[in-house]
Amino acid sequence: MPPTKTRAPAGQRAKPATPPSAPSKQLHVFANPAPGRDYLIRFELAEFTCLCPLTGQPDFAHFRIEMVCDRLCVELKSLKMYFWSYRDEGAFHEAVTNTVLDDIVAATQPRFVRVSARWNVRGGIYTTVVAEHRKKGWRPAAPVALPDLEPATGAAG
Repeated sequence: MPPTKTRAPAGQRAKPATPPSAPSKQLHVFANPAPGRDYLIRFELAEFTCLCPLTGQPDFAHFRIEMVCDRLCVELKSLKMYFWSYRDEGAFHEAVTNTVLDDIVAATQPRFVRVSARWNVRGGIYTTVVAEHRKKGWRPAAPVALPDLEPATGAAG
């Protein structure tokens, strides 16, 4: 049954009685479409907000999650709702960053995941917290070094 809408004044959008989405701590997953290959997935979440547990003032951060999945990948909308769920919670920067890592590992059991959080200035100090997980026995492939090429000019030679 679709949510009902409340009546709005003429020319204004009606507010739904039940919002179409809400914050959630549940991370949904789906099957990795290429489980036989190591490949990097990078998520950038630029609008993270939580509250300082001591002052109640808002803290803002930019999160980067880099992961090499195994059998499961994290679904993007659930990741968005997960991050939204912190909006009214008081938490220290280090605790939030490590909890995010733990929750992603619990949901997906990845080969590798790195969570980096760049926290906006507070009291004149920027804080960056980085936490990692590696599946036991997993080793990344050696990077491939490619030669630098001259930039293409579009002119045939």
